[in-house]
Amino acid sequence: MHATDTLPLTSEQIRHTLRCVVDPEVGVNIVDLGLVYQVESTLAEVKVSLTMTSPACPLSDLVIAEAESALHAVLPEGAAVSITLVWSPPWDPSMMSDKARENLGW
Repeated sequence: MHATDTLPLTSEQIRHTLRCVVDPEVGVNIVDLGLVYQVESTLAEVKVSLTMTSPACPLSDLVIAEAESALHAVLPEGAAVSITLVWSPPWDPSMMSDKARENLGW
């Protein structure tokens, strides 16, 4: 995906972009892992609500920073990115895509 001249991006475009962000502990991208709960895009901002596999995840700051970086790479200059870490509902393995389960041998 390349930088766009206009917003809003579609939910599908945002999720496609976030597939390049890999949970370093699991080795699966955050979309297929089921960590991305909600995405919204307006003319001024992209908002993402995501979770971690555990509230004790020591790498949540890294994952959030990588997600912000990935989105800024495809957004017009000056567009805002807001990522909110949420814990409800709690993540569980049933949220993973079939592809992620297959990659993990589940």
